[in-house]
Amino acid sequence: MQDAITTLINTSDMQGKYLDDSSLDNLQNYFRSGDLRARAAMSVSANASKIVTKTVAKALLYTDITAPGGNMYTCRRYAACIRDMDYFLRYATYAMLAGDPSILNERVLNGLKETYNSLGVPVGATVRAVQSMKEVASEMLGAEAGQEMGVYFDHICSGLS
Repeated sequence: MQDAITTLINTSDMQGKYLDDSSLDNLQNYFRSGDLRARAAMSVSANASKIVTKTVAKALLYTDITAPGGNMYTCRRYAACIRDMDYFLRYATYAMLAGDPSILNERVLNGLKETYNSLGVPVGATVRAVQSMKEVASEMLGAEAGQEMGVYFDHICSGLS
């Protein structure tokens, strides 16, 4: 897991060159948004259970997935959904703090779609739930921080699609 700084430095080091203007601009943007990212992470940490609870409730409004025969029927499957949403929120927060969505590839998305398909977990419903989490987080964090977090939720959605 690397942050934006380490990624930029490693890339330049592997090429045997100094940081170019584009890399320095990326670093300036990373530092400039640092306070916003830190405040957003603190808010997510303080409200994680609320975010997950509201996400699951919102995602369930448009489906019968909890009815008998649905994929979240039984407490065990419902609990697994909540666990996964919490996991997605936590890693999206890590990626947002680091300013690097590749953390999500390494720690969340690598093999997840295949695993879900083999277990019969509906990937489309999972994507809708992550989109709901993006909306809930934006409402709770405010527009600017919500937009920053949204980048990482979108990355999860595109990785599952």
